[in-house]
Amino acid sequence: MMSLTDLIRSAVKESIKGLYGDIAEPLDIQITPTKPEFEGDYTVVFFPLIKVLKRRPDELGTQLGNKLLELYPASFSKFNVIKGFLNLSFSDSLLSDFLRENFINGSFGTQPSNGKTVMVEYASPNTNKPIHLGHLRNIFLGWSMAEILEANGFKVIKSSIINDRGIHICKSMIAWQMFANGATPESTHTKGDHFVGNYYVRFNDVYQEQIAALVAEGMDKKQAERDAPIMKEAQEMLVKWEQGDEEVRSLWATMNGWVYKGFDETFKRIGIGFDKVYYESDTYLLGKDYVKEGLEKNILFKKEDGSVWIDLNDVKLDEKLLLRGDGTSVYITQDIGLAVQKFEEYSLEKSIYVIGDEQLHHMKVLKEICRKLGFGFADAIYHLSYGMVELTTGKMKSREGTVVDADDIVEEMVQTAAAHTAELGKVEGTTEEDLKALYETLGLGAMKFYLLRVDPKKRMLFDPKESIDFHGFTGPFVQYTYARIKSILRKAAVSAETISFSKSDSLLPLERQLMLLLETYPNVLADSAREVNASLVANYAFSLAQLFNSFYAEHSVLKAENNEKQQLRLALSLFTANVLKSALKMLGINAPERM
Repeated sequence: MMSLTDLIRSAVKESIKGLYGDIAEPLDIQITPTKPEFEGDYTVVFFPLIKVLKRRPDELGTQLGNKLLELYPASFSKFNVIKGFLNLSFSDSLLSDFLRENFINGSFGTQPSNGKTVMVEYASPNTNKPIHLGHLRNIFLGWSMAEILEANGFKVIKSSIINDRGIHICKSMIAWQMFANGATPESTHTKGDHFVGNYYVRFNDVYQEQIAALVAEGMDKKQAERDAPIMKEAQEMLVKWEQGDEEVRSLWATMNGWVYKGFDETFKRIGIGFDKVYYESDTYLLGKDYVKEGLEKNILFKKEDGSVWIDLNDVKLDEKLLLRGDGTSVYITQDIGLAVQKFEEYSLEKSIYVIGDEQLHHMKVLKEICRKLGFGFADAIYHLSYGMVELTTGKMKSREGTVVDADDIVEEMVQTAAAHTAELGKVEGTTEEDLKALYETLGLGAMKFYLLRVDPKKRMLFDPKESIDFHGFTGPFVQYTYARIKSILRKAAVSAETISFSKSDSLLPLERQLMLLLETYPNVLADSAREVNASLVANYAFSLAQLFNSFYAEHSVLKAENNEKQQLRLALSLFTANVLKSALKMLGINAPERM
């Protein structure tokens, strides 16, 4: 069965042909859901048709409405015309046909393969600190968009680039050499990424102390920042790393190994992973060859100190450094090289970078440089920009140790879920193992939904207590609705195969509303993929859960007026459960069978 909007569009075209004959010009047929204050299900906006068809608005609307009822009596029951808008009501039999065709379809809304490949790059942590709350919004956005794109028929490569080299990594290494006395994560019973992160904080503490001491001796602060002994040692270590010093490389590999083990534990707990992982230590030299080619083609230019630049003033992005005077690359250089590698390796339709909005300029520059260098994929680079996550206590700073680590916030969410569930008093008879799994499901669901329900471009405050509210705009509310429906179906002792109902010509308003909202799910998934915005799915899931609860409060399922109504409502309940489970999956959230 085609979507209801496609059905309307096709019917309107056929009706116009029947009324006025073949139209030479292409018809712009705009269809939107009817506003709540008017009667109808969908509205045809026919202002664009008036000029083409040379009819007065009221005349056109009335003629078109009557023709639709004449040609499609089984699809439309009535219409009304209001100032250039044709409001159409579907017949109850059409909606019940839609329900009967789709209620057992667990993959409703998803599309077959379109043969196109998309890469979504997210997470991209540094190996000098644990994953923190700010990373979680990035990670959940990336994972969710990958799921949504897959549902729309794309083959998706989930990727990450690990920032495993540079001065920040050397800071942790120097601090470990100075203060660890050979300690390891195992000897201190500390998770590997937290262990290394502690030395990054320790480095900064000592660094600030040394700066203060030099300033107290009369040195200028900027000079003190450069001359602080611990910073000089870190810079010397970086030079040794780049020269391939065996001792430095061995320590680097060991400490990174501790961090990777810690990352893997976190990723496993929050339920995410990757198909491809890039490492900056492998990619930081990429891009130099393309810079040389750009110089030869006079796309780039050299300055007196030998540094290589590109002039982007024509697109108001100023000049951008690509190679330093000593021939070393900068971040944008390796980004160019890695972009080429991605497109060559996977023949991508689109490459999505999930990166915070502080990198808006950098991503614009990357895209424009690739365009000027003649890479055909330039327009396929997409920056999924998102606002930072803050707590009520303010911004987080890794080097000062004021971040909220992901592991800590996950544990807090799980414990909060346990406390809320216990308060509701609905855990009797549940095994300890099942309860533990439920608390994980609710805690992670609450956090993911809360971080995904907001348009990614907006900055946001994270409130753990608000996110777990079973009655608010939250993941647990949607999860509870799903579990509630599953409970109804268990009590009815039915399955998808045993539910049976005939065509209904007498749907109640809330039954109609629920069917109409369910029907829009494929459009929501398509819009979310097109706009690269997972919040559309989160908002839809909440609206669907709200509407089902309103329906269930008004109309009994198990004690329906007659068997026909009971069967219809059981089908409607099962369909709602399937769509809620699918929508939650798009957000990386599990749907609990019992709560």
